[in-house]
Amino acid sequence: SGLRTAMVFPLRFCRRALATASAGKRPFDRALKLAQRTRAFAQPDAHEYEYLREEVAERLTERIEDISLEFDFPTALDLGAGSGHVRRALGGRGGVHRLIEVDSCESALAASAARQRTEPKHEFEVERICSDEELPLPVEPGSVDLVVSNLSLHWVNDLPSAFANARTALKPNGLFLGAMFGGETLEELRNVFVAADLERHGGVSNHTSPLTRVSDVGNLLTAAGFALPTIDVEKITVAYEDAFVLMHHLQRMGESGADAMRTRVVSRDSVLAAAAAYQALYAGEEGSIPVTFEVIYFVGWAPHASQPKPLKRGSGQVSLTGMGGGALGDGGPGRG
Repeated sequence: SGLRTAMVFPLRFCRRALATASAGKRPFDRALKLAQRTRAFAQPDAHEYEYLREEVAERLTERIEDISLEFDFPTALDLGAGSGHVRRALGGRGGVHRLIEVDSCESALAASAARQRTEPKHEFEVERICSDEELPLPVEPGSVDLVVSNLSLHWVNDLPSAFANARTALKPNGLFLGAMFGGETLEELRNVFVAADLERHGGVSNHTSPLTRVSDVGNLLTAAGFALPTIDVEKITVAYEDAFVLMHHLQRMGESGADAMRTRVVSRDSVLAAAAAYQALYAGEEGSIPVTFEVIYFVGWAPHASQPKPLKRGSGQVSLTGMGGGALGDGGPGRG
């Protein structure tokens, strides 16, 4: 078939930009997060805990299908590729001929390669590069048509640089398409830990990591120089047997907390109290608990002369008063 898989990363080296708890105001301990993900991918049943990423990858690539009615993206880069969720969801979408999977976790890329060997042949070449998501992308500037990122960027400390790096890698009229967890993710778990901490300790500690707000994503796209930014949000609710099962799944997903400024281990009493509060406040009639994952989808285009641009200020040719609108604040037509 002529298809190839280039295992680009050497096993003894991976481009790193890992932050530790002493690295200023960085919110996340990247070394801890890498260790968590490495352990998660090392488990033989790791694929059983990838259901959320697989689902969001499918919803994300559906957006490529809508866009590719007019555009093709021959060279694509998957930033934070994990075990290849975007690759499996792509199918024939987007006219992709070459996919570069980039991840800071060697175990994730090894899992992706292993999964690919069991899959039907893809219509595109796949390359893999182990490189930290916080570094400039490991490709020539202006060399890719599409950068896609599926539920990876919420663990990046320097999001403005990550967005700017994506912009640098794209060709003119290239597309940056991503999905990341938003600030209302795990809101129920956050609420019950607040109640448990207040009851047990008289104060509150962070048990879930900080997440980005919808308005922040729009600002990030604009600041990085992307044109025509588009953002939409959806909430995915997943039912779990109880809070202990939820926390087990988060650990096996590699999504346990990794705050750089964490101060203490969560006490057993706090965990038990939080689990009881979760059951009391949120459990349905059948006993399972709902868990909210807010997903922010975003699109930005590398600027190109063919893209529509806003008119200059003061260039409008239509008077609003001539349309019967009256002046602002006068109550408008038909009001006394």
